[in-house]
Amino acid sequence: MNKTMNQKRLKLPVNGWLNVYKPVGMSSMQAVAKARWLFNAAKAGHAGTLDPLADGILPIAFGEATKLIPLLHEAAKAYRFTVRWGIQTNTDDSEGDSIATSDHRPMREQIIAALPKFTGDIDQIPPSFSAVKINGERAYAMARAGKDVVITARPVQIDSFTLVDTPDSDTAVFEVRCGTGTYVRSLARDLALELGTVGHCLTITRIYVGVFGQNSSISLESLEEMPYESRQATLWPLAKALDDILAIAITDTEAQRLQRGQDVRFLSKIDSARLPDPAPPGQSLGQILAMYEDRVVAVCRLDGVTLHPERVLNT
Repeated sequence: MNKTMNQKRLKLPVNGWLNVYKPVGMSSMQAVAKARWLFNAAKAGHAGTLDPLADGILPIAFGEATKLIPLLHEAAKAYRFTVRWGIQTNTDDSEGDSIATSDHRPMREQIIAALPKFTGDIDQIPPSFSAVKINGERAYAMARAGKDVVITARPVQIDSFTLVDTPDSDTAVFEVRCGTGTYVRSLARDLALELGTVGHCLTITRIYVGVFGQNSSISLESLEEMPYESRQATLWPLAKALDDILAIAITDTEAQRLQRGQDVRFLSKIDSARLPDPAPPGQSLGQILAMYEDRVVAVCRLDGVTLHPERVLNT
């Protein structure tokens, strides 16, 4: 017990990812704080806010993994959510106050027919109660203060939008696969309006974020029941969360250069053979992971045959 208390006091240099299943009623930052306490970690953050009303997947990064969070923000996400027809709230979920009602209930066939309009590249206005900044102030703070909240529409990518079930005339269950920045509450609000009624989200569950899925997730409650040493086995290595990011194998000498913030050039025929194929005209390869054995050394940008380190990891 004394050893564990001492570890918590000292804060350990923990590095890795934790695939947490966040419960309803807890904010994302509360989940991060709990996880950080459970691992005595010196540094932690999360990859994508999940509202307190929602449950589901919340990737938590420890230590050097926090430098990779921007890469995971771009990962595809999936949600399952229930819409309650006939009542619109000021928060677009069940925690808000009713601001409009309607007796109209859409038929299943009408719902299915409307979904293609919300698939692909669409413009979406985030909820008034959201973390969007307006002139430096959070929208939710303005809304709570009774100020007028005017949020401009922004483009989001909806890969698929499917009706899963219609339990009764008042509710419908959907599953959506989407890109970063999508608000499920806005989808519920806008779909209801398109169908000639009003509505809000009753429940929201995030099914996955990139490679972080429900089958491999763990609850904070389960972690708390484990001995401290056993919790370490639940952490993922840095590279596992970024399986869909281009990677290039580097040598020990090249790794040392990158860690000093220096470029690495692939001039010989043998060295250049390690480089990925060039991007099509007008496109970019994006960011590339420089890997020494199974360790992520740096997040880099490739310019011709030169690898520029943009974020160096100290592991």
